[in-house]
Amino acid sequence: MTSTAVRVALRVRPLAQREQLTNCTECLSFIPNEPQILIGTDKSFTYDYVFDPNTPQNDVYKKAAGPLLDKFVDGFNATILAYGQTGSGKTYSMGTGLENPADTENEGIVPRCIIDLFQSLEERAQRSADFKYEVYVSFLELYNEELIDLLNPHTSHKRKNHSSPGHNSMSHNNNNNNIPAAAEVTIREDVAGNIYWSGVKEELCTSPKELLGFLEKGSLCRTTGSTDMNSVSSRSHAVFSVILKQQRPQEEAENHDRSSSPLGATKKLQSLTSKFHFVDLAGSERLKRTNAQGDRAKEGIAINAGLLALGNVISALGDESRRTAHSDPHAGLCVAC
Repeated sequence: MTSTAVRVALRVRPLAQREQLTNCTECLSFIPNEPQILIGTDKSFTYDYVFDPNTPQNDVYKKAAGPLLDKFVDGFNATILAYGQTGSGKTYSMGTGLENPADTENEGIVPRCIIDLFQSLEERAQRSADFKYEVYVSFLELYNEELIDLLNPHTSHKRKNHSSPGHNSMSHNNNNNNIPAAAEVTIREDVAGNIYWSGVKEELCTSPKELLGFLEKGSLCRTTGSTDMNSVSSRSHAVFSVILKQQRPQEEAENHDRSSSPLGATKKLQSLTSKFHFVDLAGSERLKRTNAQGDRAKEGIAINAGLLALGNVISALGDESRRTAHSDPHAGLCVAC
């Protein structure tokens, strides 16, 4: 495949138990050694990567996510978006659910990236005494067009109280005396036209275990619900971000500059900041198939609106004549990634 800023991988999950009980069958076929699938006999689709139902988690990570981690450590920003219908296995592939942390074989992309990241940074630090680094993490949720900081205890506590049927303002205030007030999470645009979010808490991490702890903490605060298509359906879009700040010796651009440098000259140090966003999108759904009602139906409508905004952003980024309306929280969040 030619080099491109965006690559698409297709992963096909095995049939679920419910599907097997209703005698569902596979509708796709795979072309050996080619990133291509067939629907029926006349419709073919080509991607950068194709993973069949028997592909293990490690192979998905090594082929699709591993190269992005290398670029991230080199100082480039990277984003992985998990997109698909509800119940298609997005959270499993990303590894943000943490159903069984002891099962390393079934670890998803995010835990594997975190472990390899710290290993790579430690190796670089051992090779050069001048190499320094810091790793931070943030975890955002976009639920019903509201941005929520999953690592801020005030935000999650406030939402829990508001979602409880018997809460009142007196008990809410008493329970939050020791919790610092949370700044509102907003999406902004700087003078250079770059999109960023403000009011987001970033936690410093010194080990994979500590970073995975924040992933688990935020995942437990995510909004989930049951529908006819998925008993533990994610009802929000989640953005788990790893921020790498590093200081390393700056390489000279040309050999003659290096040879002309006086002996004992001070090494030039280069400061780099890069971000790796792992986005677990809520699944697209049809209300008549999920049989969602009330709040679940409203969530489904908001989810589909967000996915539509994502499509508009991707189209706009590929067309310089179009400009995306960042006032939409879905669109702004996508561009900020």
